Amino acid sequence: MRETAAVLTLDRFATSDAKTAHGLVRGPCRFEVIALVDALAAGRDAGELLDGRARGIPSFASLDALLATGRKPDVVVVGVATQGGVLPPALRGTLLAALERGIGVVNGLHHLVGDEPELRAAAERSGAKIVDVRRTKPRAELHFWSGKIAQVRAPRLALLGTDCALGKRTTSQLLAQAARERGIETEVIYTGQTGWMQGCGWGFVLDSTPNDFVSGELEHAIVEADREARPDLIVLEGQSALRNPSGPCGAELILSGGSRGVILQHAPARHCFEDQEHLGNMIPSLASEIALIGMYGAQVLGIALNHEHLRESERAAARERIERETGLPVAYPLLEPLDALLDAVQAYVKRETRG
Repeated sequence: MRETAAVLTLDRFATSDAKTAHGLVRGPCRFEVIALVDALAAGRDAGELLDGRARGIPSFASLDALLATGRKPDVVVVGVATQGGVLPPALRGTLLAALERGIGVVNGLHHLVGDEPELRAAAERSGAKIVDVRRTKPRAELHFWSGKIAQVRAPRLALLGTDCALGKRTTSQLLAQAARERGIETEVIYTGQTGWMQGCGWGFVLDSTPNDFVSGELEHAIVEADREARPDLIVLEGQSALRNPSGPCGAELILSGGSRGVILQHAPARHCFEDQEHLGNMIPSLASEIALIGMYGAQVLGIALNHEHLRESERAAARERIERETGLPVAYPLLEPLDALLDAVQAYVKRETRG
């Protein structure tokens, strides 16, 4: 049986800071999520608040309010991603209270809970566990890139984006599920802390891995997934964007992971890289991003759109414009079926398998 979990979001569930929580509420999830702890969401179903689909996950104003119902989760999960990955002071008290009650903590922040003396001591007294998902693996467990990627049988599909925080992980999961429903056995390689929490079988946390080992850890995860699961397709979860100056990333999935197909995530209403509006750092055009990906040796198969800041009346026009400009299939993953993208992915799998 899966461990039960309450997800903590510091009253930020309605913001993009809670993208980890959003992923766990939508699923999949390695935990059984039994509650959301967020004062602004209290009394509502977390799924209904997220996207209008009730999921039987009640929200409580505090951990004490949840425990007063007689339900005690096995763990609490830090469901927010803060700027710089710091542990917010407002969260520390809740984590301490949980650990003192024997409730474990699962933390995806860069700030490691297990390195906090007070929190670690509370865990030792109660026997509760602390899982810091971003804790760097020991050097002896890290892998260098070896070239074994050339032996991988399954085609790889990279889910890249024109910026960070666009929904690449969510689209990876939705696309993989849609592919499985078509009979395409698919595995997702996680590259962030939320992917691990969602129960992906293979992957690593890219932004807590020493740079020299990023390519090797990616390769190792793909090789192991191919060897153990023998899938028809492997989807690689992207991070940040190729040209985001605060964290350029993505070329590894093509060059080190051997992905020759890409689904590109884009937000038509977003003009500057996230949190860089004051710098005037504009997101490059879709056409130039597609061309750049081509220079890396991969082909963009379709465009996944994030509908943020687009009024409902504007969405169809945005899609039609991008279809016309790129000549590629386009879909809104959170709003509609992914058939248009999946047709292109299925053709890619057949082509790569034959090749």
